[in-house]
Amino acid sequence: MKRIAIITGASSGMGAEFARQLGEEPCADELWLLARRLDRLKELESAQNKARQENPSLPLARAFQIDLSGRSGVSAFKALLDAEKLIDKDQGFEIRILVNNAGFGTYGPFLDTPLETELDMVDLNVVSLTGIAGLALPFMQKGSVLINTASLAAFLPLGNFSVYAATKAYVLSFSESLAAEVADRGIKVCALCPGSVSTEFADVASNGARKEVLGGKSVQKTVAHCIKAARQGKKTALWALKWKFTAFMSRFVGRYFVARWTYLKCPRPRK
Repeated sequence: MKRIAIITGASSGMGAEFARQLGEEPCADELWLLARRLDRLKELESAQNKARQENPSLPLARAFQIDLSGRSGVSAFKALLDAEKLIDKDQGFEIRILVNNAGFGTYGPFLDTPLETELDMVDLNVVSLTGIAGLALPFMQKGSVLINTASLAAFLPLGNFSVYAATKAYVLSFSESLAAEVADRGIKVCALCPGSVSTEFADVASNGARKEVLGGKSVQKTVAHCIKAARQGKKTALWALKWKFTAFMSRFVGRYFVARWTYLKCPRPRK
């Protein structure tokens, strides 16, 4: 049976780093890289398959240009799996690892940001993630790992970041509940909950007003810690001590207080 590792949002940031790190080990027979930006995917695919020529035990990379947003994105993902079923109808395949990473954020007060953008964020961060997990799980077996990218913002509501924080609260809650439901099947589910990481997140969220995340931590260490934690059966992955402390302290502060304080004291620029 063929083993597949799938990474969504693989063209940049943490998704690309998951691709690089998982591609360095014989974690599966194939490494599927899913995103909209084909040029970046092809670069990753080429680098991975070049490394595979030197070490045939590494997975074969396959790049898929796909818009995963909303129900249409879920349908597109289903079409990929259906096509693979036809190709491997005799041998079959198993999804060994799924990194459900596709998503984005938007800075600014809710009323000052485009409503269409906020709705697109809900579609990708919530609808797509849920649908992809639902389609992948029937192909997962004992020892398979599902990683959902949440955020440190999942632990409390945040002013100037309200919809993003709400979508990631959903991802965290969904992941922990799902972990409980599939535990008897031996499938591990982990929510990655990073704070600021050095990726292009801020540039996208601010529409170019902030080029780099403030105080961004190492994306390499964040991803490496998550892979290790997920395989160990941890339900959440928080690498930095500061993130762990913030998540722990979130239990002892008022939710409205934090939302109001961050709205007044933590402006997030947007063009």
